[in-house]
Amino acid sequence: MTLPPETLTRFTRDLTALTPPPTPDRPLAIAVSGGPDSMALLALAATAFPGSVIAATVDHRLRPASANEAAMVADWCHTHAIPHATLAPATSPEGASIQAQARHARYALLADWALAADATALATAHHADDQAETFLMRANRASGPAGLAGIRPRWGFDADRWRASSRQEAYPRAGGGPGRQDATGATCRSGSPPPRGRNREGERRLPILRPLLTWRRAELRTLAADLPFIDDPSNTDPRHDRTAARALLAAGHLDPLALAASAAHCREVDATLTETVDWLWRTRRRDAEAGEHRLDMTDLPRELRRRLARRAIGDVRRIDGITEGPWSDAANIESLLTALESGKKATQSGVLASARGGIWHFRPAPPRRSD
Repeated sequence: MTLPPETLTRFTRDLTALTPPPTPDRPLAIAVSGGPDSMALLALAATAFPGSVIAATVDHRLRPASANEAAMVADWCHTHAIPHATLAPATSPEGASIQAQARHARYALLADWALAADATALATAHHADDQAETFLMRANRASGPAGLAGIRPRWGFDADRWRASSRQEAYPRAGGGPGRQDATGATCRSGSPPPRGRNREGERRLPILRPLLTWRRAELRTLAADLPFIDDPSNTDPRHDRTAARALLAAGHLDPLALAASAAHCREVDATLTETVDWLWRTRRRDAEAGEHRLDMTDLPRELRRRLARRAIGDVRRIDGITEGPWSDAANIESLLTALESGKKATQSGVLASARGGIWHFRPAPPRRSD
């Protein structure tokens, strides 16, 4: 397809600000759902970097039309000589938090596929309106700077950490089906890149890029006007918080770009706090038994204590292989902080924390007694 030169220049600038230009040997992997945003991203990338782009679509099998939508993307890619893979989890998400389950499985599948293809990075089509919606949703949940920072332009996917964060026993895997299978188990169309195993030097980290965070939804839809695409019905499902945020922005009283800029300011604050916590983690740790942490929290403000405590809990869980209870870097630990600041003990997600003289001690919680 033909795109305006200024549009390609803008996209190239935005992408290369996040990663070196892709090459045929180190292609850019594109996550394509079949919606107008991801189809526009695919067209932009394929035109700006011909021969250096691969694409994949994840079919969660949650809607009857999803297989046809994945086939639509595959056909367009085949016509334009873009290697494409359709990925599917072994089992479809069900029960509570289907959207969160689907997201976890989707990134696992896409990252395995991109790493196997030796991709330089994986790009998704999140844009300024998505950022504004995320900011509103998290503000409504009383999020702090990390949450209000919203969608990061770039973050590092760590396969092992992602696997450990899942409450499922195994990494979600692609289903079978006719055709050659790559290293992830995903069915590959003719022209897909050959499986190459892990990334260079066996790394399991993959940059995830959002090069369209300064682009508006309307701009991308205009670019997709001559492309095949589908509108996901879940985007208007009133059961989702994002639908309400989208409707609020559609009323025209709020500026999505201004909200996205606010998210960027919060991201700068969060990055500064993260650097401070990194320094405190190096200078405030005290001698402790293997698999445990002791931290000097004397005179630190609550936000820094919160971040250090979360890091300690997450590290103890990782080192000791603790799987009890849900856990994430954004977990609510307010009751634990209050207890420790009062000199009491508290347990969070399988980790026992105690405080004495400003030193907080984190270690695996003892097994619960069975009745």
